[in-house]
Amino acid sequence: MKKFAQVKTSIPGPKSQALLERRKRVVPQGISNNCAAFVHKAEGALVEDIDGNTFIDFAGAIGTINVGHSHPKVVQALKRQVEDFVHTGFNVMMYESYITLAEKLTELAPGKFPKQAAFFNSGAEAVENAVKIARKYTKRQGIVSFTRGFHGRTLMTMTMTSKVKPYKYEFGPFAPEVYKAPYPYEYRKPNGMNEEQYHEYIIQQFEQFLLAEVAPETIAAVVMEPVQGEGGFIIPSREFVQRVYTICKEHGILFIADEIQTGFGRTGRYFAIDHFGVEPDLITISKSMAAGVPISGVIGREEIMNVSLPGEIGGTYAGSPLGCQAALAVLDIIEEEQLNVRAERIGRIVMNKFQQWSDRFEQVDGIRGLGAMCAFEMVKDKTSKQPDKELVSRIVREATNRGLLLLSAGIFGNVIRLLMPLTISDEQLEEGLFILEESLEAVLSPQYI
Repeated sequence: MKKFAQVKTSIPGPKSQALLERRKRVVPQGISNNCAAFVHKAEGALVEDIDGNTFIDFAGAIGTINVGHSHPKVVQALKRQVEDFVHTGFNVMMYESYITLAEKLTELAPGKFPKQAAFFNSGAEAVENAVKIARKYTKRQGIVSFTRGFHGRTLMTMTMTSKVKPYKYEFGPFAPEVYKAPYPYEYRKPNGMNEEQYHEYIIQQFEQFLLAEVAPETIAAVVMEPVQGEGGFIIPSREFVQRVYTICKEHGILFIADEIQTGFGRTGRYFAIDHFGVEPDLITISKSMAAGVPISGVIGREEIMNVSLPGEIGGTYAGSPLGCQAALAVLDIIEEEQLNVRAERIGRIVMNKFQQWSDRFEQVDGIRGLGAMCAFEMVKDKTSKQPDKELVSRIVREATNRGLLLLSAGIFGNVIRLLMPLTISDEQLEEGLFILEESLEAVLSPQYI
């Protein structure tokens, strides 16, 4: 089997170590890094550092590279745009790519009703603007997000985010009129409950939340990740999502799907919410939207999106020409290379491997996935299900040293999540899973412990 991962030095290598010393002097420690190396080149599912080490990428720039690093179609689209113009500011002089992208995305988004799209810079900014639009339309202030949800690091989105450390600790006070509702976590359901009982229980918990915490008639929007990303790839039941959606409709509350990590083929659909049979009022998008070029957006019902007056939404770089062209290329790639189908195949391969590991290792449990959005938990044992964050840290470090980029997640920090590019070859996928298995074996061996 061809070796794609090539580790020639320690990680970090000498050149990366020299840059780390420079970094310490001028970059704050609050900017975290998963891997202590510096990139030289990235293509497809492979990343080469400045010391000549090559890694298989199972992190995908935190879900940003669904079509792979430096896809030729994206590179060519960017080159053509740079030769014409880099930026005019859509608020100053418009460009066609913005309109074309809005046309394509409003057509792809769920719902046969008329839709509009507005573009911004980052995922957090998309969520911020979705909240602004929802409040403007409903004339209400309340925003409901969910336990373990992640929506960004700005004041509003940090408030909506659940995990206190590292995202919220000592950064208060937070934005007012934001409430956290319970969200399903089937792996950690109460003892004695079967799946059906738990689904009914968590729906009842949401209904009681609207009695105990906030009145429905004061809520502008409920913001839900169809699959929680940073929260640990937690997948809700179809029944829960549909019940929340129905409650929103009953009370004039907007339902916002945060598709920033789940969108653009990751779950086997353009939008993960398509798996749950509901049509959101607003959808937030970013990350893999443009293969690494900063851009985000809000897609929504025309009558909701169009309520804002000129100048009330937008920004200097919002929906940049480079981002629009990259996003158009991404949509072409997903269609031409059938990446939604590919995501489902990757998911089957990965989940089969996860099941083998769970059968083999007492510490591997809670396996779950939707398309190529797959994860498992590391626990002390399957009986107690006690999270083992330290074990995950060791596995990530071991995998890096063997040439695999890997991410953790979850409120307890004990989840290993996979976000490899959907363009990864079967051979690269197999080798990456082999390295992860080697890392599990090494860390779980009596000698290591």
